Amino acid sequence: MRTASALKIPSLTTVYELADLCRTVHAAYGDFVLLCALLAARSSEVAGLLVGDINWGQKVVTIARQHFPGAGGLCVKPTKGRRVRIVPILKPLETTLRRLTDNRDPGEPLLRGPRGGVITTGSLRQATNWDSLVTALGHSGLRRHDLRPAGATWFANAGVPLHVVSDILGHASLETTTTYLHADRTDLARAAAEVDRYLADEPAAV
Repeated sequence: MRTASALKIPSLTTVYELADLCRTVHAAYGDFVLLCALLAARSSEVAGLLVGDINWGQKVVTIARQHFPGAGGLCVKPTKGRRVRIVPILKPLETTLRRLTDNRDPGEPLLRGPRGGVITTGSLRQATNWDSLVTALGHSGLRRHDLRPAGATWFANAGVPLHVVSDILGHASLETTTTYLHADRTDLARAAAEVDRYLADEPAAV
């Protein structure tokens, strides 16, 4: 069972801070952090994105494949569950995606590391000294894998229906999606406000 580690990324500000620190090593590492969180995508799926997967007309990203290093070299496979999915482009990601797509061939990889290789969670950790970096931010124990469920939680907390969040994540069942979501203080405050409004319509106690 997943822990509530996604709560260690409480806000977009935290993601920006994390991305900025990663950029001190190389810009691609900061972009990687933003893409994983704001697309709620796996690292291998971010590595698999092509420039042409970004559709500015519809303001969506198509996630259709994953790239990762294997024993025989670079592996290219369909997404987990073989489900092509569509993710909306959020405003905080627009500037980054414009920079990564402007005047580039649609068939080019969207993002690569400083030496042109695929960025993995392992290479990100080693290159950025990740453990020390997140500890300095006050988020000791934060994993690279926590970026995806954090993004999913933000979609849900914003009121996006669970079945839509499930489609964004590419899950086969809603039950799987719920393991990614964690109530935070914003969610709890909204719940309290809704109950307060409900109780305000109840007859006063005598």
